[in-house]
Amino acid sequence: MSLTPATPDVPAPAGPGTAAVTEAAEEVHTARTLADSRPPGDEVILAVENLTVEFPTDDGVVRAVRGVDYELHAREVLGIVGESGSGKSVSSMAVMGLLPGSARVRGSIRYRGQDLLTMRPKEQRGLRGRKIAMIFQDPMTSLNPVRTIGDQLAEAVLAHHLVPRKQALGRAREMLELVGIPQAGRRLGAYPHEFSGGMRQRVMIAMAIINDPDVIIADEPTTALDVTVQAQILEKLLEVKDAVDAAILLITHDLGVIAGMAHRTLVMYAGKPVEIGDTDDVFYEPRMPYTAGLLGSIPSLDGERDVRLRPITGSPPSLISLPPGCPFSPRCPLATDVCRETEPPLADAGGRHLAACHHSDQLAEAADATAFFKEER
Repeated sequence: MSLTPATPDVPAPAGPGTAAVTEAAEEVHTARTLADSRPPGDEVILAVENLTVEFPTDDGVVRAVRGVDYELHAREVLGIVGESGSGKSVSSMAVMGLLPGSARVRGSIRYRGQDLLTMRPKEQRGLRGRKIAMIFQDPMTSLNPVRTIGDQLAEAVLAHHLVPRKQALGRAREMLELVGIPQAGRRLGAYPHEFSGGMRQRVMIAMAIINDPDVIIADEPTTALDVTVQAQILEKLLEVKDAVDAAILLITHDLGVIAGMAHRTLVMYAGKPVEIGDTDDVFYEPRMPYTAGLLGSIPSLDGERDVRLRPITGSPPSLISLPPGCPFSPRCPLATDVCRETEPPLADAGGRHLAACHHSDQLAEAADATAFFKEER
């Protein structure tokens, strides 16, 4: 399968040199977008139901994840967004089975009908890295600094397949070529510190896809990268998604990344989903004030130049002592007594759009849902 997206036909001007101009135009690289990738399938690869994760501490029980539900279909990109501490990474670590032994995990995590939470550790290890892989947040701390890139990639193959080491290294070279690392054969003998941040992140992508997984969990894959490298990494993720026919669970706090990368978006706050739906619906018709606040804090070239951005006031609540009612109510401009007394469930907001808000109808009637957070002038 070719990983280079088709270049649209470019009409060439008449006259001398027309053939050369046309040939050059055909070589222009066109960035791969979500619309260029293969669409999601109907098969549910991963189903998470009522996932709850708690951590006992000396100060009390940290309720890190409180009833997360979602389905991930074949070739789908599901974006999970929220502030730091909202439970995004903890929920993904629960899927991978990488939480510490002190964690209390309840609910259901089914991969192709198999509940991962009821599996023995040996069975979980058999799936981890082979069928469900993860791209960790910081590639420099995820890679062993005293082992070569080739050794680490080959180890990912040898952990799941009885093949000669030479064959595993050959597979490693193929993956480095797939993620766009030049002179892949020579780079197998390099160490992590000899790679740039963007190149190390490409190595992590290569390690995640080396066993052709069904699910790739990308946890903040573009953290600390400049915008140019970030765009390259995200484009590469879409390419490898189609190359290995995998679904992607994309975890980030960057709404711009979600807008260009995800078919559906799940917004988390205080360990719980507060809105989920098709990405266009969530962005253009938010039904939860927290989502509207996040969208309103993004700079826009279309708005008035003299209008100041206004962040969401306050801080996320403590996960040890959550306030009664809706956890967002202390920061919400629409909060009323019912919000402070009763936590709203995820409810139908139209189509496949769900939101947890007592006043979602008020947002639906507003011409601009982000205006509730805008500073009065």
